[in-house]
Amino acid sequence: MERRDAMWTDAEAYDAYIGRWSRIAAAMFVDWLGVASRSSWLDVGCGTGALSQAIVARTDPTRVLGIDKSQAFVARAMSSISDDRFSVATADASRLAVPFASFDAVVSGLMLNAVPDQRATLAEFVRVTRPGGVVATYLWDFDGEMQVLRYFWQAANELDPAADAASDDDEAFAICKPDRLKAAFEEAGLGGVEVRALDVPAHFRDFDDYWAPLQQGHAPSQEHVASLSAEQRDRLREHLRAKLPVTTDGSIDLVARAWAAKGTKPY
Repeated sequence: MERRDAMWTDAEAYDAYIGRWSRIAAAMFVDWLGVASRSSWLDVGCGTGALSQAIVARTDPTRVLGIDKSQAFVARAMSSISDDRFSVATADASRLAVPFASFDAVVSGLMLNAVPDQRATLAEFVRVTRPGGVVATYLWDFDGEMQVLRYFWQAANELDPAADAASDDDEAFAICKPDRLKAAFEEAGLGGVEVRALDVPAHFRDFDDYWAPLQQGHAPSQEHVASLSAEQRDRLREHLRAKLPVTTDGSIDLVARAWAAKGTKPY
């Protein structure tokens, strides 16, 4: 599991490791929401801009505001989306500097498990959404079919059972389960709540395509690799190679599953 205590801060490392799959998930998510064209959007925790980019490309919005507390991600999002309808700001998800009922759709991608107070954050999402508007999110299925990470942590824990000992973060990730996600949306006062799986095909050319992004960055998996001695790293690499479903041509096909939820703010 990628724990909350080591936040993503390196935009390039994120794109190489997880960003390529999150971009596909973002497109699937936006299409599923079915928000009308010429709507205004708030993307909370916009990261490198994958979700904002999908909104701009697929929905013909009037405006999209991306918010993230990482200045590195804000800079990457701004540089990657060249569209006058998109703007970005540095802010905290649980204290949005946005007026009441300002947006037709308030969304977040792959971040709700990372905030200290999920209930307060969802309440902020609802507050800044117009009546009849959509609140929605998607989160990796860390304990299930987010296989890109699951295979890594299975291998790491088999060699060192303490590798992924997440002290007291388990509750933070409970919302990544579909029943808990649905309940959180309903408790926030949203109506017509729906939850569905977004299954992203994660294709790797070969084992090196999977392993190389683990060599740099600040995700827990990357930091675990960096903490190992050269001998331990070699053991992990070969143990992981043996566990992954490598095909006869050397490629690897996995699933990166996210759970998505959407609901409507009552009038």
